Amino acid sequence: MFPRQLAVGAMLAAIATSSFAQEKVINLYSARHYQTDEALYADFTKTTGIKINRIDGDDAGILARLKSEGASSPADVILLVDAARLWKAQSDGLFQPVKSKLLDERIPANLHSKEGSDGTQWFGFSTRARVIVYNKASVKPEDVETYEALGDPKNKGKLCTRSGSHPYNVSLFGALLEHDGAAKTESILKGMVANQARQPVGGDTDQIKAVGSGECGVAISNSYYVARLMRSTKPEDVALMEKVGIVWPNQKSYGAHVNIAGGGVAKHAPHKAEAVQFLEYLASDSAQRYFAEGNNEWPAVKSVKTENPALVKMGPFKAEVINIGAVGANQQKVLQMLDRVGYK
Repeated sequence: MFPRQLAVGAMLAAIATSSFAQEKVINLYSARHYQTDEALYADFTKTTGIKINRIDGDDAGILARLKSEGASSPADVILLVDAARLWKAQSDGLFQPVKSKLLDERIPANLHSKEGSDGTQWFGFSTRARVIVYNKASVKPEDVETYEALGDPKNKGKLCTRSGSHPYNVSLFGALLEHDGAAKTESILKGMVANQARQPVGGDTDQIKAVGSGECGVAISNSYYVARLMRSTKPEDVALMEKVGIVWPNQKSYGAHVNIAGGGVAKHAPHKAEAVQFLEYLASDSAQRYFAEGNNEWPAVKSVKTENPALVKMGPFKAEVINIGAVGANQQKVLQMLDRVGYK
C-alpha cells in the first residue's frame, strides 16, 4: 500500500504542478490609486479566470521601475493617469504596439496614441475634464469662462493652482499650445503668474477648498475631485460646495480640456495575449461603468452612459477634440515656458 500511496501522491503533485503552470495571470503595474478599482479587477478575474498580480505606485515610480527592470521586467500591463505620463512612457519605449479591432472600434481615435503600421501603443479608458471653480460671492462666472481668462488682468490676485509643472497642468497647457499657439500660450501663463493669490501649493481638492474659504477667487481642478465633493455627505463638504460654482471652460470655442487615464501592453510582457484581453475588458460596458460610478470619470466609450449623480448634475458640456498624444508630446515645450515666466 505504501508504494501505491507514494505513486498516487506523486501523480497528484504532478497534476497540481501542471495546473499551476497553466494558471492564467497578468502582472499589472498601476498608477491608479483608487480603491474603487478593486471591484474592476475582481470582475475581470471572475469573468475571465485570469488572476491579476498588481504593483501599485505613482506614475514616476512605475516608470522608473520599468526602466530599471529592463528586458527582465515581469510587467504585462501598464496603467497611468494623464496624457503627459503616457506619452513619456511611450517615448521611453516602455510599451509595445497592440493590434485590436475591438479597441480601435470602441476607443475614439483622439484618445489613444497615433497608430503606426504595427499597432497602437496606448489607449485612454476614462476621461476627466479640467474645470474652473470660482467663489460665488466674489467672482462672476462670465469673468472666468475660459482658460485664457485666468491670465486676464481683471482676475489679478484671485487665482490659485497646484504646481504649474504638475502633469495635470502640463497637459492643460499643452492643449492650450495646440489651440492658441506658442506666443499666446506663453502670454496666458505669464498672466496666470501675475494673477496668483498665493504661490502654487497642494492638490486639486486644496484649490477647491481655498476657493470656498475665500483665500482664492478662482482655481482649476480635475472634474472627478469636484464630483467627489459633490457626492460627499460630510457637512463640511456640503457647505463647501454651496459656496463654489463650476464653469465648463471655452464652451463658445474649442471646448473644455479633457485628459485621460489609460494604459497599454508592456514592452517585454510575458503574457501578451492575456494583457490584450485585459485592455479589451477595460473597454467593455461593465468596466466603463466602473470608471464612472467608482471614480467619477467619464467613460471613454461614447455609447456607455453613466448614472453617477454628480456627473449627471454637472451636466453636458462641449469637450475639445484634439489628439491626446499630441498634448503629451507638448510637455517639454510647456515646461520651458513655465521656467521662462516663473510659474512654480
